Amino acid sequence: MRLFTLISLLVFLASCAEKRYHEDQTSVDLDTVPLALQESYKWQLEKNETFKGAESPLRPKEKTVFKRLSFFTPDTSFLVNARFELEPEPKAFDMPTTTNSFTKEVVYGRLFFSLKGVPQVLEVYRAFEAQDDYLFLPFFDKTSGVSTYGGGRYIDLRYPLADSVLIDFNKAYNPYCAYNPKYACALVPPVNTLTVAVEAGEKKFELLYR
Repeated sequence: MRLFTLISLLVFLASCAEKRYHEDQTSVDLDTVPLALQESYKWQLEKNETFKGAESPLRPKEKTVFKRLSFFTPDTSFLVNARFELEPEPKAFDMPTTTNSFTKEVVYGRLFFSLKGVPQVLEVYRAFEAQDDYLFLPFFDKTSGVSTYGGGRYIDLRYPLADSVLIDFNKAYNPYCAYNPKYACALVPPVNTLTVAVEAGEKKFELLYR
C-alpha cells in the first residue's frame, strides 16, 4: 500500500508541470519533497479526485469540464506547532451561515502560535452536543478576497486536541459555497482573522480546463 501511494504521488507530481499545477517550478522530484509535506501533496491529489466524483460540490455543467483545483505549493513554514488551551466553560452560540441560517456551536478552545514571526490566536469550534470527533477551524488572512476565497477558509481538526497541536495550513480549503451557492457555509467569526498572509492551501476557485 505504501509503495502504491509513493508511486501514485510520483506520477502526480511529475505531471504537475504539464498542468501548470505549480506556478513557481516546472517539476517536482519526490525525493526532494520534505517528508513533512508528503501528506500535504497527497491531500491535494485526493481533493482533486473528490471534486471529480459523486460527492463533488460542483454543478453538473462545471463538473464535466473540471480538471483540477488551484493550490499554493506546499511549504513547511506553514506547518505550525500551536499551544492549545481548552475553553473552561463552553457555551452554545449561533454561528451564522451564508444562507441566513445558523449552526449551534461552542468554542472548544484556542490555539496560540506564531506565524511569520507574528503571534496569532485562533478559536476552535465544535458542534453543540456533537457525537463525532470533528473540530472546525475557520480563518481569514491577508490573502482572503485577493488570491483566496473572500469568505475565508477552513481547516479540519479532530477531537480531542492535546496540549500541542500541529496546524497544517497547506490543507486549508474553501467552503462548498465557494463553488455552489446552494450550500450553507458557516461564516468565519471575525475573531479568527490572522494578521499575516497565509500563502498555503487552496486558492480562489477558478474553473481550470487543463
